[in-house]
Amino acid sequence: MSLSEKRTCIQPGFSDLSIVRQCELLSLPRSSYYRSGCDPSGISQENLKLMRLIDEEYTRHPFYGSRKIRIYLKRQGHHVNRKRVQRLMRKMGIQSIAPKPNTSSPRREHKIYPYLLKRMNINRPNMVWCSDITYIRLSGGFVYLTAIMDWHSRHVLSWEVSVTMDDDFCVNALESAIRRYGRPDIFNTDQGAQYTGKDFTGVLLEQGIRISMDGKGRAMDNIFIERLWRSVKYEEIYLHEYQNVKELIKGLKQYFDFYNIERPHQSLEDKTPVEIYWGKDLIRMAA
Repeated sequence: MSLSEKRTCIQPGFSDLSIVRQCELLSLPRSSYYRSGCDPSGISQENLKLMRLIDEEYTRHPFYGSRKIRIYLKRQGHHVNRKRVQRLMRKMGIQSIAPKPNTSSPRREHKIYPYLLKRMNINRPNMVWCSDITYIRLSGGFVYLTAIMDWHSRHVLSWEVSVTMDDDFCVNALESAIRRYGRPDIFNTDQGAQYTGKDFTGVLLEQGIRISMDGKGRAMDNIFIERLWRSVKYEEIYLHEYQNVKELIKGLKQYFDFYNIERPHQSLEDKTPVEIYWGKDLIRMAA
């Protein structure tokens, strides 16, 4: 059976088997299914409209919880109850926790590591890397985006897109960054299950990388990757109505190239992340 034939066998709305399990049974890589342009979510158009509004308001005010989001939706003419707003926010992987939004929560069996960056002078590349997950909307669904960023230079080292909150796309992004750039001294994340699981922490421990995790409810602990998400959404996602994952991936690749190579940062004295990350080696790298 060809890949295209396998893709047509996938039923997004099938309640007994998830898309992940259907792909496994057909020996079809999930990336092949998602990048084919298939609807990855199976969410109603009404809920997708609400989720787009929630996404925009939450990006503007990440300290808003379901109560204030519900008030915002009501003022936009959408009379929905708070439980529905809470369900949609959970599906999007966002919540406000005085005021830090957590994309997910740790599982009880997962080890939580202490936050190591307090009062640390992070003054060189590869001293600290960080990562996070955000919700990305499509015209007919939604996906999740994760990125690995060098803290000092703001250089986006790798990124991955997934339609589920499974930790494999976070692990793939981590392994890709290590292959391309070596390894950092410290890796900082929130306490989400994708980052506290053995698959993700196992890669870090195997590489001898020290693990740092944000304190619960600490908005400033992973601040630079939070700023990245605002830039991605306002400068790319909200300006386009991507129809499918394939189009989104193409757009994100162009944006991250722009972000790394061309976009000056005021906090970097108007230099680009690539210039800060590579320094004098930039000339050699471009030669």
